Amino acid sequence: MDMRYQIFAIAYGHLERTARHNFLGGDPHDGPMPLAYYVWLIRGGDRSFLLDTGFDAPTGAARGRQLVRPVERGLRAVGVEPQDIRDVIISHMHYDHAGNHELFPNARYHVQDAEMAYCTGRAMRHGALRGAYEVGDVQQMVGRVFADRVVFHDGESALAPGLTLHRVGGHTRGLQVVRVRTARGWVVLASDAAHFYANWRQRRPFPIVDDVSAYLDAYDVIEALADSPEHVIPGHDPLVLARYPLAVPGVSDIVRVDLPPR
Repeated sequence: MDMRYQIFAIAYGHLERTARHNFLGGDPHDGPMPLAYYVWLIRGGDRSFLLDTGFDAPTGAARGRQLVRPVERGLRAVGVEPQDIRDVIISHMHYDHAGNHELFPNARYHVQDAEMAYCTGRAMRHGALRGAYEVGDVQQMVGRVFADRVVFHDGESALAPGLTLHRVGGHTRGLQVVRVRTARGWVVLASDAAHFYANWRQRRPFPIVDDVSAYLDAYDVIEALADSPEHVIPGHDPLVLARYPLAVPGVSDIVRVDLPPR
């Protein structure tokens, strides 16, 4: 089957910050460089896949993040009810990618072996490594394992025709990126392998990192998986909203990254 998917970048959160917070070692030209928070709906045929589940209002407030639209409202804006999602891909288990526990009662969750071992293992003894994880998110995922709702992946997996998962690590031990076949070619949803275009293009990692060498190697992997640099989509860059066509008329923060940049 030669499947071509639509991909919706659905912004749900925002954080004002400056460039020095977004590069390992800081940035000598510090200036405004806010973070956008997204979930990604991948839709093709009669199937919908969701990459990441975001954070909810209490978690955002506790961490000083602005929730601009609850995730469920963003999904409904493109015609999808959360309970209809059958497959959720978790890029990694950080709080902004693995929350909203009750929204997807009928979904199975796709997680890398290495990520679950990491966020339930000895690395979490260290505050510097566990700070971006919410213990409740991890506990919920363990509960799903016991409820037979987690599919584990080790490295590269074909999830469906035209949709593959690839563990790259670096940012976290089990970070995975998603390669998606679209009408314009192979698009890579890079998640936190590249928070911003600048992290990837300048080979300057984001400062939350498990393995710097693996982080840098991941840039080569996402480039090789994508049909061109224009087919790599960073995980937190507000420029994604400026570069791609609107998915819903009049809604500025939901765009189609399966379409060519505008």
